[in-house]
Amino acid sequence: MKLILNADVPNLGAPGDIVEVKDGYGRNYLLPRKLAVVATRGAEKQVEQIRRAQKTREIRDLGHAQQVDSQLRNLNVTVPAKAGDNGRLFGSVTPTAVVEAVKASGGPTLDKRIVDVPGHIKTLGKHQVQVRLHPEVTTELPIAVVAS
Repeated sequence: MKLILNADVPNLGAPGDIVEVKDGYGRNYLLPRKLAVVATRGAEKQVEQIRRAQKTREIRDLGHAQQVDSQLRNLNVTVPAKAGDNGRLFGSVTPTAVVEAVKASGGPTLDKRIVDVPGHIKTLGKHQVQVRLHPEVTTELPIAVVAS
């Protein structure tokens, strides 16, 4: 199956790449999650538009990634979450919540797909999340989960 990627897919490609994948992987994983579209003649003309849209959101190069890394290291990120009396959360901390907390604490705007929350954060306190800024730059971001 020939597809055009809309988002960065690990071990497959970047947005705008035309890739050949097995039918099941494309039909059951990539297409329903809107990570790719079927490569038709009309869609292939939109490849450049997809790449331009992604470039405005992504980290530009290694230097920019290191600059964003230093900004993240200087932040005190607090993620508010609803919790019970015993310190357990109603739900868990998501990458979207981490991105919003980084932005609220004065940090850079991040894409939720580059934030890796280890397991499920379901308790109050200090935790570490991983942020993949660039293939060569990955940073550990300390977050504090507090009751809201």
